Amino acid sequence: SADGQRLIGGVLVGDAKDYSKLLQLSKKEDLGGKTPESLAFGRPAPGETSGAAVDGGDGTGLADEDVICSCLNVSKGDIKKAIVEQEATTIAQVKKCTKAGTGCGGCCTPVGDVPKVLAATLKTLGKAVSDGICAHFPYNRRELFDIIKVKEIRSLEDALRSVGKGEGCELCKPIVASILAGLWNEHILRKGRDQIQDTNDRFLANIQKTGTYSVIPRCAGGDISPDELIAIGSIAKKFGLWTKVTGAQRLGMYGAPAHQLPAIWKELVEAGLETGHAYGKALRTVKSCVGSTWCRYGQQDSVSMAVTLEDRYKGLRSPHKIKMGVSGCLRECAEASGKDLGLIATAKGYNMYVCGNGGARPKHAVLLASDIDEHTCLKYADRFLMFYISTAKHLQRTAPWLEELPGGIEYLKKVVVQDGLGICADMEAMMER
Repeated sequence: SADGQRLIGGVLVGDAKDYSKLLQLSKKEDLGGKTPESLAFGRPAPGETSGAAVDGGDGTGLADEDVICSCLNVSKGDIKKAIVEQEATTIAQVKKCTKAGTGCGGCCTPVGDVPKVLAATLKTLGKAVSDGICAHFPYNRRELFDIIKVKEIRSLEDALRSVGKGEGCELCKPIVASILAGLWNEHILRKGRDQIQDTNDRFLANIQKTGTYSVIPRCAGGDISPDELIAIGSIAKKFGLWTKVTGAQRLGMYGAPAHQLPAIWKELVEAGLETGHAYGKALRTVKSCVGSTWCRYGQQDSVSMAVTLEDRYKGLRSPHKIKMGVSGCLRECAEASGKDLGLIATAKGYNMYVCGNGGARPKHAVLLASDIDEHTCLKYADRFLMFYISTAKHLQRTAPWLEELPGGIEYLKKVVVQDGLGICADMEAMMER
């Protein structure tokens, strides 16, 4: 603000690790004892004391006044009060008492702040903390993944019968569906598996605020032929759909009612197109620049590499969405360093970056390997993706997964590049399956 007493906004360039803290600070009426100078330069200004962070001392990194649910303006203190005074010991009870998570629901996901505050508060009260995914499975996603793999379970019914109870719910069904797809790579809509998918996965489209759906065909690497352009335009015109070039280098068609989806997809498939999985917890897209084929700065053929990656990993189910990018030189037009997996071309090959993302909590990707050829790129990508799919929480992107991984990027290099655990051959075999 003009008087230097309130944070109104800002732009983080490069290092965005303080984004969450600054976002919380922007919702307050003062700077929390800080000065504009210390916020700008990340260190105490001359004469300013660097007091301990006010985070409640419970390991959550959140102060009691920090807003957890921005949809309903519910603070951490509100949630703690419900847990302590109203004995809300489950996510469902916290939602009922505070309304947190009844808006977009993001704060109540397994990687949201509500479960984090619930676990920390229950621990201080000396109460047991369960990390089971729901009432039907007393295991977290990683434990359930290992159980299904070892027991070779192939259906939700078998999983419930073997290691769970009841008939399942809207929480556990999509998680089991994702694990089954990640392990066995069987068609997700056959043999009753369609009934445990999210609605968008069953309809091959993404429901919009109007109740209609968006239909987004795959344009691998952003590459699209004139005939495919004509087909998409003709189909959109026939069904009266609004069209837009998306941020992921694809063509989206919007406004399709549910009853028209089969007819729309029939015509798209006949034109040689397929779903782009713009709705799924899977590989979304691989963004690319024009690369050495056209650009005078290009070091490698980034489009062909992007198409190779997208064709290889399309349909791969994971704990959360996966985005990739391939840039033909260090000018980074495809923004590969902000993706879950990104390749940046060099004169010798590619530098591979992992665990970046945009969104509400942006993270710059970190370097995994330098100057590697295309074959090595695919080998490391296979290992990285399967290690992530095998160990991450449900709805956990690669960036927060890496933050929680003991040893961080150096440990990931040990596992993926150096085969320090001796499991790389197994992960490669899982990907080939």
